[in-house]
Amino acid sequence: MATMLEYIKTILQKVSFDKQLFEKELKKAIGLLVPGEVKQLKSWCYEKFSNLYLSVLNRCFYRRKLA
Repeated sequence: MATMLEYIKTILQKVSFDKQLFEKELKKAIGLLVPGEVKQLKSWCYEKFSNLYLSVLNRCFYRRKLA
């Protein structure tokens, strides 16, 4: 059985064609995961999507630090 983190990675890959949808799902994912998983997701996202959505990643993960 896949973990929540793996499920979220699958969702983000499937919605990566649309910037707004990607950002919406990423925000939701960050809210669902525990801090250790968020750190893993952050690394994975920057590796996979920084060429497409660097500003979205920076915005979403920066907000998480402030919370």
